[in-house]
Amino acid sequence: MKLVGKLVGLFRVAANLTQAQLADRASVQLETIASIEQGRRTLLPDLARRLDELLDTKGALETAVDNMPEVDLIPAWAEQYMDLEREALALSWYDSQVIPGLLQTEAYAKAVFRNRVPAFSQDEIEAQAAARLDRQAILRRETPPTISMVVWEAALLLRLLPEQDHTDQLRHLRRCAELPGVCLQILPLNSRSHAGLNGPFTLLETPDHQYVAYSETQRGSQLVSDPNEVSILSQKYAMLRAQAHSPEGTLGMLDRLLGE
Repeated sequence: MKLVGKLVGLFRVAANLTQAQLADRASVQLETIASIEQGRRTLLPDLARRLDELLDTKGALETAVDNMPEVDLIPAWAEQYMDLEREALALSWYDSQVIPGLLQTEAYAKAVFRNRVPAFSQDEIEAQAAARLDRQAILRRETPPTISMVVWEAALLLRLLPEQDHTDQLRHLRRCAELPGVCLQILPLNSRSHAGLNGPFTLLETPDHQYVAYSETQRGSQLVSDPNEVSILSQKYAMLRAQAHSPEGTLGMLDRLLGE
């Protein structure tokens, strides 16, 4: 990714364009161009072709992307989702197995990746955790997205960390629950109704007010754009919110878990 990013920057400067000018001509965010040039974001094939046309580079960027080593490639669905997440107007997130990535501490994120099978190397754990923490920047955007999250209580009780680190994660979760635009609800274990038994998912509203969904399974993940499927997940999320504790009740539950 870093090599391709350096090429984009080199070709842009040769064309006497600023990052902002290139972003405007390519119809993408300034942050997208900046992240690509810094090697923090993969240049996707369709954008590579567009930049080749704009910079008159005769297919050089598309060729570079097509020949990147596999280890350096982020799956297209993952890159597409992360792009959407960075710019989302609103997120509705249900998680049943772990605390949502946007609300994880560094220690918790590393513990999640440390439990991966097949195992990650220590360097891979560090890199994956750092990437997850980078995604949390959307919580600090000048205009942050509206975020609603429902988390099954089981995820809070899972002991991936030593006692102090576990407590720190719960305290961090409570602080995040009071951020502007964030609504956190816990679905208790003793609930007799549970609309999310098929697993976690996220609903997302894009800047042009389109709705997409994202779901994870044991063997991969998928971005869902079919209106009927998105509607079904929206119905499930509405039920989950009704079945979960209120935001105020959730704060009380977190206080009880913290012994405060």
